Amino acid sequence: MRKPLLLLCFLAAMSGDLRAAEQPPIEVTSPHFTLVTEAGEKQARHILDNFERMRWMFQTLFPKANVDPAAPIVVIAVKNRKGFQALEPADYLAKGQLDLAGYFLATEQKNYVLLRLDADSEHPYATVYHEYTHLQFRNADWMPLWLNEGIAEFFQNTEFKDKQVMLGEPSADDILYLRQNSLIALPTLFAVDHNSPYYHEENKGSVFYAESWAMTHFLQIADRQNNTNRVGDYMTRMSKGEDSVIAAREAFGDLKSLQNQLMAYIHQERYNQFLLNSAAAAIDPASYRVRILSQPELDAYRADLLAYVGRPADARALLKTVMAADPKLPGPLETMGYLAFQDNDRESARKFYQQAIQLNSKNYLVYFDFAALAMEGQSGSPDPQVESSLRTAIQLNPAFAPSYDRLASLYATNREKLDEAQALELKAVEFDRSNFYFRLNASNLFVMRDKLDQAEHVLEAAKKLAKTPAQTAIAEGRIQQIAAMRKARAAAASAPPPTAVVASTFVHLNAVPVAAQPKHPVEAATGPRHTVLGAIHNVKCDVPSYLELEIQIAGKPKPVAVYSSDYFHLDLSALGFEPKAEMNPCHDLDGMKARVMYAESSDKTIDGQIVAIELHK
Repeated sequence: MRKPLLLLCFLAAMSGDLRAAEQPPIEVTSPHFTLVTEAGEKQARHILDNFERMRWMFQTLFPKANVDPAAPIVVIAVKNRKGFQALEPADYLAKGQLDLAGYFLATEQKNYVLLRLDADSEHPYATVYHEYTHLQFRNADWMPLWLNEGIAEFFQNTEFKDKQVMLGEPSADDILYLRQNSLIALPTLFAVDHNSPYYHEENKGSVFYAESWAMTHFLQIADRQNNTNRVGDYMTRMSKGEDSVIAAREAFGDLKSLQNQLMAYIHQERYNQFLLNSAAAAIDPASYRVRILSQPELDAYRADLLAYVGRPADARALLKTVMAADPKLPGPLETMGYLAFQDNDRESARKFYQQAIQLNSKNYLVYFDFAALAMEGQSGSPDPQVESSLRTAIQLNPAFAPSYDRLASLYATNREKLDEAQALELKAVEFDRSNFYFRLNASNLFVMRDKLDQAEHVLEAAKKLAKTPAQTAIAEGRIQQIAAMRKARAAAASAPPPTAVVASTFVHLNAVPVAAQPKHPVEAATGPRHTVLGAIHNVKCDVPSYLELEIQIAGKPKPVAVYSSDYFHLDLSALGFEPKAEMNPCHDLDGMKARVMYAESSDKTIDGQIVAIELHK
C-alpha cells in the first residue's frame, strides 16, 4: 500500500466543545462497529454514524462484495495527542516521525482503528476510506494491483454532508505530479504486480499510485456520465482469470487511444464528482448499545491495542494494573495469552486462554486459539473440550473460516465423522474463498471419502489461487497423485487378485489422501523440546507438505537436522523486521538466521520435529 497506515479522524463533521466536562469512558456498539472513548455519548454516536454510512456506501456500490471482515472493527477514539501517543506504535514516537492523527491496524485476528479527536485536516478521514477500501477487496486475489490501489485512492477523499455522499474529489497532489512526470505505458501499468519495481521503488512508485488513481477516476466518472460499466466489465473478466492487459483491451478498447484520453484528462481544468444520496441508508441510531466502562475495562482495551501494535512491555505493565484492580475480567487474560503466544510460550498461552474461558469470555479468538494449542499435543480420541471450544468459536463468530477448518481437521481423524468434516471444510472455503490451504484440505477429505472427481475439481480451483510456484507445484502434484490413484484402482479392478489384496489397496488409498508416504513419522510434537539459534541450510521440501532443514550453530561442527510433516501450518514468525511478502518455507528460509524450537521425535534418524521458527535479521 502506498502510505503508512495513517488514519485521520472524523473531526470536520464533528465540531463541538472538546473542553467540556470530563466524561466517563463508554463503549458504544452499532451493528458493525464498536467504539471506545471518553469523549461522550453524543460524539461517539456521531463517529459511529459515519462509520456505518461508510460501510453502507461500499455495500451500495459493490453489492457482491463482503463488506464485513471476519474480525470485528474496534475504534478507540482519544481526545488529544498525548492520549494518542500512549497507544500508537513505537516506531512513530521517534523524533522526526510524522505527527499522526490516527492509525489503522488490520490483521486476520483484530481490526483496530485509533482516532485522535483534536486533529484537523482538509480530508480528516482520507486514510480511513483508503484502508477500508482495501479491506473490502481483501479476498479479491484476482484484482490487479493498479485497480486495487486506484479504487482506494478514488474513495479516500469521500465526504459526508448531511444525507449526501460526495464521491471522487480529485487529488490535487496526484494531478500536479502527473503533469510534471511521464506516464507509465498502460500495458505496463495494467501488468504491475507485487514484484514490480513500479510498486516498490519510491520514484517509480509515486508514478504508479498517481496514475492508478487518475486511470480509475477517469473510468469511474466516464462510466457514471455515459451510463456504461467498463470498470465492472473489466472486474468481471479479471475475476474469471483473464490476463489483465487482454481484459483491459476488451473492456476499455484500444490502449493507445485510452492513453491519449488519460493524458488529456490529466491536463484538463475541471474534474467532476458525483453524489450518492444516503438518506435511504438502513442505519438506526436507536439500535446502538451504550455501556459505561470501568477504568480497568477501558485499560484492558488499551492494553490489547498495545499488544497488537508491537508494544508488549507497555501492554504487560498496563495489564498488571488491570488484573490487580479487577481479576475477574477475561480481557486481560486474553491479551496475556496472545503475548505468551508471540513469545512462543505455548503452554502459558493455552493456560491464559483457558482461564479466560472459565471467566466466560465472549471473544471467539480465545476459544479458537485454546483449541488450536490444545490440538498441537493431542493424540488418540479428540478432546471434548477442544471440540466444544471450536463449536463455541463458531457460535460467537460464524464468519471466521479457520474455526471450521480446525474442527474439520479434528473430525478427519474419525472415519465416522468424515462427512461432517467435509461439510465443515467446505464451509471454511465458503467464508474464505481465496484461501489456498482450505481447498487443499477439502480435496484431501474428498479423497478420504472416495470422491476423486470432486477432489480433483477442488484442486483445480486451488491451483488458480496459488500465489507461489511452490503452491502451484503442490496442487499439480496432488492432481497427478489422484490420476495415479485412478490408474491403480482401474488395474486392481481388471485383474483377478484375491479380494483381500484388493481391499488392502483401497484401504491404503483411502487412508492417505496423497500417494507419497511421509519420510518421517506424522505424530504430535510431544517429545522433549529444545531451542537452537543458527543459520538455516539445506532446505528440502516434498509433496504434499514435508519439510526438512538443518540449523548450523556457530562453533558446532554438526548441524541440527529437523523436519515438519505439514509446513502449511508451520509456526513461522519474524523478530525485528517485517518480511516484504508472504514467506515460502521451501524457498525463502535457506541462509536465514533463526531461532528454531523442535521436539524430539520417535524417529532417531533425525534430531526432531519443528515446533516453531522465529526468523532474525
